[in-house]
Amino acid sequence: MGNKSTERRGACQHYYLLRPVPSDSLPVMDLLEDPDPALDPKDRDLNETELRARLGAHFDAHFMAVSAPGAADTDASRLRPPGPMPRDIRTLDFELPGWKKPSKKMRRRLQLWLWSYTFCPVVYAWQDLGSRFWPRYVKVGSCASKRSCSVPEGMVCSPAKSAHLTLLRWYCIPRKAGGLRCLWIPVQYPVISECKCACST
Repeated sequence: MGNKSTERRGACQHYYLLRPVPSDSLPVMDLLEDPDPALDPKDRDLNETELRARLGAHFDAHFMAVSAPGAADTDASRLRPPGPMPRDIRTLDFELPGWKKPSKKMRRRLQLWLWSYTFCPVVYAWQDLGSRFWPRYVKVGSCASKRSCSVPEGMVCSPAKSAHLTLLRWYCIPRKAGGLRCLWIPVQYPVISECKCACST
């Protein structure tokens, strides 16, 4: 992570105003593009066979699409917590002074409800990055924030980690003799990969 080649690659991406590599700076910001159509790739530059070969093993059909895909799993209410129940919830007995101790069945129901209520899934949706990225459609994540995720209320689901997808970016630089020299270069495109229940800022 801290070697010179990684630092050079990050510096180059910043210099060229490309999307930055994944970092602790979340949420991921939208990319602003120069609207000049002269900077767009032409049909001859969009040969799918050649671009797939250039991207190689980095092409991930689960998160990338060449043509407009259907809807992604955007309904957070239908997503359930994966894996084992967290220990801090599993060990709750819900005993309160002056209240009858809940039965084992009721205790289990309360634990499942609290686990589901405080769970912060990554909600995915397809995003069109435009013709200057290949593949141009990427499945990006966001954190559900319509309600609080804590009891009592006050905390919300927030980005916790990011990962990256390697895409091809159409990049143009001016020639000394005039005109533009354009080519596809690989770039790292950050996406939110994990959300957590955290204090709102």
